[in-house]
Amino acid sequence: RAQRPGLVFLDLMMPMKNGYEVCSEIKADPELKDTYVIMLTAKGQQADREKGMRCGADDYITKPFSPQEILARVQEIERERARRIGVGS
Repeated sequence: RAQRPGLVFLDLMMPMKNGYEVCSEIKADPELKDTYVIMLTAKGQQADREKGMRCGADDYITKPFSPQEILARVQEIERERARRIGVGS
């Protein structure tokens, strides 16, 4: 919370809390609600994807994935943020 990240990658299967819980907490926090959340997981069923989106995830990527895919998504997120705040206009 102290660092207020602009982007978070979450796995669904974590030891203390699952990614759905963490995502819901991020999106419910007024200081973090604009954080872009990408679920990065082996759980590829449609029901898992829908649950991730319902808890507030902005994107959902299943394993295996390519590093180039991740980089491309991050670059697109940064371009969209720049457009929204007028950077480079």
